Amino acid sequence: MQYLLKNLHLIDPQEKIDTLADILITDGVIEKIGTRISGNKNIKEIDLEGSFAAPGFIDMHVHFREPGFEYKETIETGIHSAANGGFTAVCPMPNTNPPVENEALVRWLIDQSKQIHDGIVDLYPIAAVTKGREGKELAPMLELAEAGAVGFSDDGSPVENAEVLRRALEYAKMTSRLIIQHAEDLNLSKGGVMNEGFVSTSLGMQPIPAASEESVIARDLKLVEYLMAPYHIAHISTSGSVDLVRNAKSKKLPVTCEVTPHHFTMSDEMVRSFDTNTKMNPPLRSKDDLEALKEGLKDGTIDVIASDHAPHSFDEKQVEFLFAPFGIIGLETAIGLALTELFHKKILTIQQIIEKFSINPRKILNLPKIKIAEGERANITIFNLDIEWIVDIEKFKSKSKNSPFHGKKLKGKPVAVFNNGQLVVSDL
Repeated sequence: MQYLLKNLHLIDPQEKIDTLADILITDGVIEKIGTRISGNKNIKEIDLEGSFAAPGFIDMHVHFREPGFEYKETIETGIHSAANGGFTAVCPMPNTNPPVENEALVRWLIDQSKQIHDGIVDLYPIAAVTKGREGKELAPMLELAEAGAVGFSDDGSPVENAEVLRRALEYAKMTSRLIIQHAEDLNLSKGGVMNEGFVSTSLGMQPIPAASEESVIARDLKLVEYLMAPYHIAHISTSGSVDLVRNAKSKKLPVTCEVTPHHFTMSDEMVRSFDTNTKMNPPLRSKDDLEALKEGLKDGTIDVIASDHAPHSFDEKQVEFLFAPFGIIGLETAIGLALTELFHKKILTIQQIIEKFSINPRKILNLPKIKIAEGERANITIFNLDIEWIVDIEKFKSKSKNSPFHGKKLKGKPVAVFNNGQLVVSDL
């Protein structure tokens, strides 16, 4: 099968590519890049004038809920959601039932993904750090790495025991894998439902203080400095956390972190609506924290934008705020929010956005480098900076619809993805 993608603006910061061109793809491989490439009746030609092409975007923090919670999301619906949202790769977290803590389950996840739309979205599992994600005894990390796990996390729960974390960091370093920490002191956050501050006080809500996140990061960074083992902080959310990471990077420590679109888009003021889709963990923080996150993105302290796609069923979220589960879906709004809030508001350049969605997460996870070049396998995300659209959860491919962005107007939109010989056009 041949595809001719016409009139694209190619951007690849790592290869210093910034040019207008057509791309001819034959059997999934880029055959030719040039201007005014001619097609024929046997080539599927698509005019993409006004759109940008970049190395395929990867979301390194998603929850697909399978096995165990298929009523919220499955591997199949999650992958369709990812492709519709502009991603060619995902890293599902292990908080399933049972948790992803054995090599058979790691291999099963990878095999399942390859059967969906001929593998349009590559799946790289994150395995559990500890058995049962209980933080007590290490999972068989060497076997999990050999089976294909690209990192380890007890996400949803922190690795609280410092000795357990130390051993995990040592094993991760041996396998050239990454520890991804959910930074939360459960003693400080217990019972909390939103950020501690003026809004929580005025609403009478049980709070989650910034210190819950920052104290764990501060402790962990001491271990990282001692061991010089790679360490990644999931969904960073406070100004203090940004400062801790910035200081660690000034010391050349192997530390990276990610931020979600909802944390650089919304503040805790949104909780005044009592919409349970504004309840997530870590919680929406103050406006000052939000600005600090944007500054951290701008100066490179924050390496990655990840969705923390967390599906929940309608009835789970349709309860009182106190009893609703934490989390929102994000795969199909992540790119639109980033372009709207970061590019169009001149926080990040388009090159920096591509770095945080594509290049940096692959480097952090030690995944193969993606290039848009002749002879390379085509792995491409296509997006448009100027399309204005209204978020409509009914158009989402995700099985769940728990998004606080329904009805929001965005500027910038995923258009299509091409990967493993397949093209999917977004219909958001």
